[in-house]
This record gives sequence, structure tokens and C-alpha cells, in this order.
Amino acid sequence: YTKMATVSLSFNIDSPRWDQSTFVGRLKHFLNITDPRTVLVPEEELDQAKALVEGCRAGLVPPGSSQEQLLYAKKLYDSAFHPDSGEKMNLIGRMSFQVPGGMAITGCMLQFYRTVPAVVFWQWVNQSFNAFVNYTNRNAASPISLRQIGVAYVTATGAALATAVGLNLYTKRAPTLVARWVPFAAVAAANCVNIPMMRQQEIIKGITVTDENNNELGRSRRAAVKGIAQVVVSRITMAAPGMIILPIIMERLEKFTFMQRIRVLHGPLQVLLCGGFLLFMVPAACALFPQRCSLALADLEVELRDSIMAKYGEQVPYVYFNKGL
Repeated sequence: YTKMATVSLSFNIDSPRWDQSTFVGRLKHFLNITDPRTVLVPEEELDQAKALVEGCRAGLVPPGSSQEQLLYAKKLYDSAFHPDSGEKMNLIGRMSFQVPGGMAITGCMLQFYRTVPAVVFWQWVNQSFNAFVNYTNRNAASPISLRQIGVAYVTATGAALATAVGLNLYTKRAPTLVARWVPFAAVAAANCVNIPMMRQQEIIKGITVTDENNNELGRSRRAAVKGIAQVVVSRITMAAPGMIILPIIMERLEKFTFMQRIRVLHGPLQVLLCGGFLLFMVPAACALFPQRCSLALADLEVELRDSIMAKYGEQVPYVYFNKGL
């Protein structure tokens, strides 16, 4: 390793390429790191990307490295390694896997909505997938036990199944379109349970908050609640367009004679259309709120606020934390 010669001395690999205070800037950022093509990158190349990023942070990179190479390495790093711990995330839990994984599961939930056994199976598959995603993208500074993971998984799956099966039976005499929307209601209900339960340690013990310069100030439960609430909204928003609009499209398409002749292809068609929605909605939903979330000092717990005021006075009007995804 040697000092960089082909990259500007002012280059900071951790500085966002786009303005993260705007939705458009965050959208471009998440379009970059949720790129589903990165799930095909070999593990060895991901490890090389991590080494390159860490080398750049230390001011050392392989001779001749260009800024484009460093930015691509950072893209791979952000797509596969946890922002808090730096550990490689499991493939299924990565946001870059949301399009291929989500399109398959969502398409099947929308296709097989008529019978209770099918509803139960696909809701269970979806909650198992969500459990991986929620655990993988938690705030890594707040560990969770296997028992708590199990309780969160069972509770969220139960909420999804109760909602889906209950509404499925309730809508037997309702218009077909209403029945097609049942999977979305179940997914929304489960997200409201799954995410807070999977990240309950953050709510119980609080998460680390820092000042603008990343100096640690303490732990806040209110910051955890705000971050988790934003994640819940983002996840529901991520699923909403595909699970609300696609049933309307299929309801109209299935009235055509040619569609009635190719019923066996309805499932694959819904999977592909779900992929189209998720390709945009995954980064758009992640971009709804800043990844580095902020909370006004006045909104913190009294004891933490007083502690910060005693040490810094009026110099810290806001605290910052990673809200997770």
C-alpha cells in the first residue's frame, strides 16, 4: 500500500456522493447500494472491496487506484456490510436482495390468495424473510438474544396470519379486488409488530446518539422509537404500490380472453410485475427518511438531556443516530 496518487487529496470515501438532506439525494444513494446486481458479486470481491475501503480510510490504497474504483468498492461495501459493525450481512437480509427476494414472495402472496392453506404458507414465508431482513438491518449496538428473536418471529407471524386468515374469511362474499388486497393488510399489520419486536432491545436500552462530529453522548430510548417508527413506515411504503396497484391491474387483465387461456402464467407475470415495482420502491422507501437520523435535544429523555447540557451547554442542539433499515 502507498499514498494515493490518482485520487484527489480531498477525497473522503465516507462522504455521501449525493446530498443526504434531500429526498432526491437519498434516492440516488439507495439506488446505488440496493442495486440487485450486487447480490451476484462473489464473496472474495466483496472482501476485497472492504479492504480497499478500509485502506482508503487509513489513507492507503493500492497504487494506481482511481476514484471510480474506490466509489465502486464503497458501493459494494455499503450493499453487503453493516454500517455499524462493519460485519458482512447475510445475503437474504441485505437490502440489495429485496428486489429478487421480495418480488418472488410478494408475487406468490398476490397470486395465491384464495385458499386459507395458501394464505398461511405464503404469509409464513414472507414473515420468515422479513425476520432475516429486520435482524440483519438492526442497530448493531443493541444485541438481541435468540429467545427474543424467537418471540419476535412468532408474534409477527401470528399477527400476519391472524390478519390474513381473518380478512380472507371475512371477504369471501366481497368483490374479488377486495380479497386481492388482503395480503397487503397482513403485511402492513405484521410490519407494525415484527420490526419493533425484532429491535426491542433498542427500545428497552436505547441506542447510541452522537453529536454532529460523531462524538458519543449516551443512549436514548426516544431516539430508538423514532428510528424504528420511520423504518416501519418505510417498509409499508415499500410494499404498498405493488400490493395495491398490481391487484387492480391483474383484475382488469384477467377479464381478457387471452389471459384466461394462460392462467398458468399469471403467477410468473405477477412476480415480474412485482419486481418492476420493487426496483424503484426499495430505494424510494429507504430514502423517505435520512439514514443518519436526528432528534432535537429538547425531545430527549430528561436525564440524558441534562447530562448533555451540563457537559456541552447549548453547543449540541441535535443528536444523531443510525436508524437502521
